[in-house]
Formats: sequence, structure tokens, C-alpha cells
Amino acid sequence: MDFEQQKRQKTEEINAFLMKYLPEESGEEHILCEAMNYSVAVGGKRIRPMLLLETYTMFGGQGEAARPFAAALEMIHTYSLVHDDLPAMDNDRYRRGKLTTHAKYGEAVGILAGDGLLNYAFELMSDAVCAQGKNAARAMRILAEKAGVRGMIAGQTVDLEWTGKLLTKELLDYINERKTSALLSGALMAGAALAGAGESELSVLEQVGNYVGLAFQIKDDILDVIGDETKLGKPLHSDEKNEKKTYVTLIGIEKAEETVREYSQRAVELLATLPCHNSFLNELLLSLVTREY
Repeated sequence: MDFEQQKRQKTEEINAFLMKYLPEESGEEHILCEAMNYSVAVGGKRIRPMLLLETYTMFGGQGEAARPFAAALEMIHTYSLVHDDLPAMDNDRYRRGKLTTHAKYGEAVGILAGDGLLNYAFELMSDAVCAQGKNAARAMRILAEKAGVRGMIAGQTVDLEWTGKLLTKELLDYINERKTSALLSGALMAGAALAGAGESELSVLEQVGNYVGLAFQIKDDILDVIGDETKLGKPLHSDEKNEKKTYVTLIGIEKAEETVREYSQRAVELLATLPCHNSFLNELLLSLVTREY
């Protein structure tokens, strides 16, 4: 089975158990649950849960103990997209070729659906911690930090604060390391933590995730200018529309593409220093920065 076949199979497996973790669309709050489930079911590559599951198995993890964390991570990622799409932020009506949550259910329900997904993610992880103990608690702590006020939310806040203003490469790196890299490195670290990896190994995985995240975001900036809108599932030039400075506007497409190659190479070299290996994980990380949509 080649890489693409493996990836499709793993995505289908994640989709199957992810849907089982979603809340029932019942009770007086059924519209909230419907909007939450719609947001998750719209699709996506399920990259973050896949990274978590791959590092879990790479470090010797077995069974389904990592699944609630993989599901929770996808819910956290989805909530961030739901809120990113809101009128107060990026004001996007389409994602992955379908109406965004607020465009379908209204702005108020869109906000609450994002809130619901974030809280529900921690319900799932808390239940797993009670059942599994110390390693599960480490994994939840990692994801909480990477998604929180020193991680993804910090990146989103600084990104909004500097929209339409001149900013340096250093500040852009700060934004991207938190807004994009944080959940990718968190996925790698949480999966390894669940399997009992040591602190030095988690530190390496954090660096790998940082480099991959930066390369991923720069590639996203490039595709926003020269990508195929039908494949991307969203309009091009959204960064320009929202007056956001990117690597493309700072250093140009050619230099940006060179930086993608440089960061991805660093990630691969760091990954090779770990005592265990996963060839699928290597290919998956590289596919994030060579993608065309």
C-alpha cells in the first residue's frame, strides 16, 4: 500500500471514530450540537489527530487509548476555524467548499458552536485522564498549553492586533509559531506523551512541530496567491483582502518557497535523531509542505 492509500485509510478510520465522539443532536440545545457536528463533519485532512496517533504508535502505544485525545484535538482545531471565519475575524463564508458555520447557522450560534467544541474536547480528555492516569494527564496538559493563551490563542490575538500594520519577520514567526505550529507540535508531543516518551523526546518533537508548522503556514500563504481555488475550497487572496502581512508579502514567493524547503529539511533531520522511527510519519510531515491545496 503506497503513502496516499495509507493516508486515505487512516483518514477514514479517524472519521469513523471521530463521529462517535460527537454529541447527540437532542434536547433543547439540539441546534448547538447540530452546528458543532456540522463544523466537524464538513471535512478536512484530519492531519492533527493523525500526527497524534502516529507518534503514539511510534513510541510503542497500543490500543485505542489515544483516540479520545485525537478526537478532542480535531474539535479544538475545528473550533479555532469556526471562530477564525467569523465576521469579527476573517469574515469567510466558505471553507472546504461549504458554508462556514456562522454563514449556515448565524453568527451567534457560530460563536457558541466554537465554544461548545472547545469545552467538549476537554470533557473527552478529562474522562480519559480519569481512566488512564498520568500519561493521559501529561497529554491533556500539552494540548491545553498549545491551544491556550501562550499558544494558538496568543498567535490569533497578535495576528489581529497587527492586521494592516507593518511587521517584521520575527513578529510574523511569533504569530505563526503559535497560531499554526502550536497545534501541530502539540499533536506530536501529546501522542508521544500518551505512550510514555521522555521529556527530551518531547522537546525534539516540539521543535519538529515548530518547523513543520512554519513551513505549513508559509506554504498556505503561497497557495493563497497562486493556488487552485477549486481545490482549496475557499477564495484566493483572502490575506490581501484582510490586510494581513505574510511571508509572500515580506520576502516574495521565490524566497518563501526556499524557506519552506529549509524548514521542512530541518524538521526531517530532527525527527531522525529520535530513537524510534515511523516512515509514514516522515512522509506525512513532508506532504504538509509540498501540498498543492
